[in-house]
Amino acid sequence: MITEKDITTAINEHRQEFLEDLAKIIEVQSVRGNAEPQAPFGNGPRQALDVVVDIAKGYGFKTGIVNDAVAYAQWGEDDQHYIGVVGHLDVVAAGDGWTDDPFELSDRRGVLYARGVLDNKGPIMSVLFGLKLLKDLGFKPQKTIRVVFGSDEESGSADIPLYLEKEAAPEFGFTPDGKFPAVYGERGIVNYEIDTPLLPMDLDQITPIEGDQAKDHVPDRVVVKINGQYLEAKGKRSPTNAPELGVNALTVMARKALEQNLAKDGLKAYFKWFFESFNEKHFGQGLGIDFEDEDSGKLIVTPYLLQKSEGGLKLEIAIRYPVSFTEADVTEGLKKAVIPGSQIKVIRRIPGTMHDKRDPRIKILSDVYERVTGLDGTPVTTTGATYARSVPNIIAFGPSFPGQKGIAHKQDEWMDEEDLMMNMEIYMNALVKLTDKEG
Repeated sequence: MITEKDITTAINEHRQEFLEDLAKIIEVQSVRGNAEPQAPFGNGPRQALDVVVDIAKGYGFKTGIVNDAVAYAQWGEDDQHYIGVVGHLDVVAAGDGWTDDPFELSDRRGVLYARGVLDNKGPIMSVLFGLKLLKDLGFKPQKTIRVVFGSDEESGSADIPLYLEKEAAPEFGFTPDGKFPAVYGERGIVNYEIDTPLLPMDLDQITPIEGDQAKDHVPDRVVVKINGQYLEAKGKRSPTNAPELGVNALTVMARKALEQNLAKDGLKAYFKWFFESFNEKHFGQGLGIDFEDEDSGKLIVTPYLLQKSEGGLKLEIAIRYPVSFTEADVTEGLKKAVIPGSQIKVIRRIPGTMHDKRDPRIKILSDVYERVTGLDGTPVTTTGATYARSVPNIIAFGPSFPGQKGIAHKQDEWMDEEDLMMNMEIYMNALVKLTDKEG
């Protein structure tokens, strides 16, 4: 019988071996690229699948690549009924401002740095290596375990339909791509494009707005000319689901334009509306959609892109709404808040997901988490979007501990080495408990 002490000892004895294997997958620049033959999401993500399959084969597991989109490592022979752990090997672009090479695993005073070390290469590789350790310790699961490695989570999870087209969904499982403790619900996400018309005399005042503007993060720098005056706005990058941890360069731009009286007439009115609606108003209060519920807390809104269009200004915003509200509630409120004449269009929608927090399998995860960490394991909800929305029967479980927020998708993405080892310990114990008997 495998004990918790056996697991802890094995992790400590093989720590360096794990970090060496993790470094192999970190160095693959698995950012989405153009589709190629046998690489629907680009060569980088496909290379990551090949590398992880080679590693898993070396551990002695059955492996496969499904539709060139998803890899798996399997312990057991039942392909139809299995406990699944579903993570991803694709990453967002590294961007600038790193202290070290983002695709080289570095360790500075016990903290690991690399693109993907937290999101999500480190955690999903800790599951794979943890299975290897359990196998080496002589554990024999009574249910098949499959570790599933996606390659398009960061760009919309188009990999999952390709997987489910040929493979059965897990009977139960988790994705180590959210937070601890067990996450039984994820908020709905909806992104809007708001096109506001401006008169030619207003639109001519402004040049195209340049900067790194994308739906996954709060923009941290934009530059523009308004009536011939150069304006640079600097902020602080954070994920769009945690805008309160950042400073939005777009609202900084609007504030500076107003303070310096750079804009006139309709453009000035637009900046005034934009600033009053979004500056430090992350929970919808500036738009009259400050929805909230007990299970999932407050709505979150983030403007992440502002562009000059042919006839006006085009704004894109991301909204995460509480589980007891609907997209229709959000849309109706937003219509009342925009500048008259603006057109609103949904450009991305990801419905929320809810599981019964009293499910005995969720209780197993909660109990293991409490026992390993000594922390409260009461199930929670999240603002994040994970594979739990795309893969039936799984929930998010880790890797971030309470208080750790806004680390992914930034420069110098990090994960404390001891936290990563504790992830491995939690996941090993959880998989033992989920598979130590038929059921």
